[in-house]
Amino acid sequence: MRRKPAKPAFNKVKNSYTVVVERDPESKWLVGEVVELPGCYTQAPDLPSLESNVREAISVYLKTASPEEPLPDFVGTWRVEVLA
Repeated sequence: MRRKPAKPAFNKVKNSYTVVVERDPESKWLVGEVVELPGCYTQAPDLPSLESNVREAISVYLKTASPEEPLPDFVGTWRVEVLA
């Protein structure tokens, strides 16, 4: 049995995004924030669900973003240690 060739993904660009994950102290759910997309948040009870929700949130964000509004340039993240 022959497989159908995969359809090429024209006009598709693969981008990477940074997601900060925190646990909500009250609900105990995980909250994901996409650093490069202001206001792009989602939540889920576990990591696999959160990953799926984040992918969907990014997709919706990019589809509904106004074209005249440029996305901010991501610079990076830092982890800082401080003596307390």
